Amino acid sequence: MPYITLSDQIKKLHNPQRSDTFVKQLRDAIREGDIDAVSTPGRFELPKTYSKKGSTEKYTRTAKDLIIDGTPEFEAWFAKVNKELSSTKAGKVKVTAKAIEAGLVDFKALAAETRRKMGANFEKGQKLGTSRAGAKVKAAPKKTKK
Repeated sequence: MPYITLSDQIKKLHNPQRSDTFVKQLRDAIREGDIDAVSTPGRFELPKTYSKKGSTEKYTRTAKDLIIDGTPEFEAWFAKVNKELSSTKAGKVKVTAKAIEAGLVDFKALAAETRRKMGANFEKGQKLGTSRAGAKVKAAPKKTKK
């Protein structure tokens, strides 16, 4: 059984900017008992670079190194996670005129969703208005000094 260090395994990632996510997923798998690993006293620098808001300064973070049991189950798990992390499934495409013209978003589906939201908001307003109109609250009589 070959033993692998986490720092060496991270070098095999297709997308090094996702190394922090990989470490989190690995720690979860170890905690759940899917993967066997041993903690070591050393630390290593993650290849991911971070930027500070409002500054051009960049920095990196460190993580505790681990010795991982390189079983076929681990290799299969690593292949699956590496594939997930290297996929370019970015979040939602921002709805802009250019995105609609390029065909990146479905205009008809977005129009239907907008219509549904606007209808729901209108109904909510109507319901709120009628409930307030039906529940007229009597004003407390004013106390006057005599």
